[in-house]
Amino acid sequence: MEPVVSARVDSWVWAVRMYKTRSQATAACRAGHVRVNGDRAKSAQTIRIGDEVRVRSAGFDRIMVVDRIVTKRVGAAIAAECYIDKTPPPPPREEVAMLPVRERGAGRPTKRERRELEHLRGRDSLAIDDDED
Repeated sequence: MEPVVSARVDSWVWAVRMYKTRSQATAACRAGHVRVNGDRAKSAQTIRIGDEVRVRSAGFDRIMVVDRIVTKRVGAAIAAECYIDKTPPPPPREEVAMLPVRERGAGRPTKRERRELEHLRGRDSLAIDDDED
């Protein structure tokens, strides 16, 4: 039995547990969330050992270099051996800007709430020069 040299990108991304189902992996390829060597990947595109695969999920890119080709879904321990993770560490929580969040269906903000939101965003309307006198 000879080793597998290439595989479909959607199959490989699913096999190494980046997506829960194969159809989710295919949909991600179709939506442009998967890139191979910097180019958007169609789901049937083949990948080989040494290719760089970028998977966009949860708002950030996961960068992997293919180390081993698998076509069937494997356990988490084996899946981790199939790629080299080159993803940079996420920024510290202090650096991530806090954005004000309103609950869905809460309606329009009141004037007071709007001013508080503008103050949090740093666009105060209160910082008007009094040099017009």
